Amino acid sequence: MVGDDESMKAVLNRLRRAHGQLAGVIAMMESGRDCKDVVTQLAAVSRALDRAGFKIVASGLRQCLTGESATGDAPLTEDELEKLFLALA
Repeated sequence: MVGDDESMKAVLNRLRRAHGQLAGVIAMMESGRDCKDVVTQLAAVSRALDRAGFKIVASGLRQCLTGESATGDAPLTEDELEKLFLALA
């Protein structure tokens, strides 16, 4: 699990929003909309995905600092968290 229930809800909401935005981008492309409009919406999708990823990493940091794990797994190491964070860069 990504984190506590509240963190999970926030991440899922961001991902659902990105999903809807991406569907909109696809529809725009299929209908031949202007390139500028498509790219603007695609940038919004990208930001939504980035924010979801950052929320996941932040939850991992919180769990690491508190020693909690919702699944009983060992908390992520500092190196693992750094790799996850850099993967979003």
